[in-house]
Amino acid sequence: MIPLHPPFRVARAGDAQVLAELVNYAGEGLPEYLWGQLASPGEDAWAIGVERQVQKIEEGQIVVVDEGAGAISALTGYAIGADPQPIDDDPPDIVRPLIELENLAPNTWYVNVLATLPDHRGKGWGRKLLDVAEKIAAAQDLKDMSIIVADTNEDAWRLYTRVGYQEAARRPIVKTGWVSSGREWVLLIKGSSG
Repeated sequence: MIPLHPPFRVARAGDAQVLAELVNYAGEGLPEYLWGQLASPGEDAWAIGVERQVQKIEEGQIVVVDEGAGAISALTGYAIGADPQPIDDDPPDIVRPLIELENLAPNTWYVNVLATLPDHRGKGWGRKLLDVAEKIAAAQDLKDMSIIVADTNEDAWRLYTRVGYQEAARRPIVKTGWVSSGREWVLLIKGSSG
């Protein structure tokens, strides 16, 4: 992880609940749906989501914005290698388009989650976290960035295109049991010249 200075810091265990909320915002509600699919009878989907965030926190790779009262915004991501990820029969149909799009962004640093709590939006945290993402990518010798967004997420589109991301590919959103206003997932890439 790169050095971080306040209000940026690495996520801590106490952030898990708010991180689950942020992941769900970033994923257009798909994460909560998938957590529900993983839940056993009587098990709470949110508890699964929070536990998954605890696991990711332990890896030390989530950056949050904390103005003094806890996490309000978060960034997670990872390097996508040169070789496409094989798509076997394991992933549910609902996530296949996302994997297909990631496979079209080799050798990029993929912004997996970028979200801010509703009461803290409009303060530029998304843009500042994208700057942090680029520094993390550079530390890993990656020059290009990638992200996937729903075609109807206008606020995200504005942010990403303003900082140089360009549309690279689309895949239909599969909505089996999940409600979404979007029609397509869109892969955006920011090249080293972007």
